[in-house]
Amino acid sequence: MNKYELAVVVSAKLEDDARAEVVEKVKALITRFGGNVTDVDEWGKRRFAYEIQKMKEGYYYFVHFESDAAVPGEVEQRIRIMDNVLRYLCVKQEA
Repeated sequence: MNKYELAVVVSAKLEDDARAEVVEKVKALITRFGGNVTDVDEWGKRRFAYEIQKMKEGYYYFVHFESDAAVPGEVEQRIRIMDNVLRYLCVKQEA
């Protein structure tokens, strides 16, 4: 199993419940494809260096998980079409 870190930037226009729901959906995607979520870091609201979809800030979440090599691709495919996710990036962590 490889270790990965998934960074997700969620729209700041959402209420707390809706943001939590987006993060839960991401965690559910990871577990659905056979991954194991180990940790979720919430960095809170941060200002962007440039506007994204006419927004100046967003909420940052970092999801750490363990999985096989195929899982990050499957998860990214689903996150790409999710509403309210402005940006995402999944990187493999070195041992």
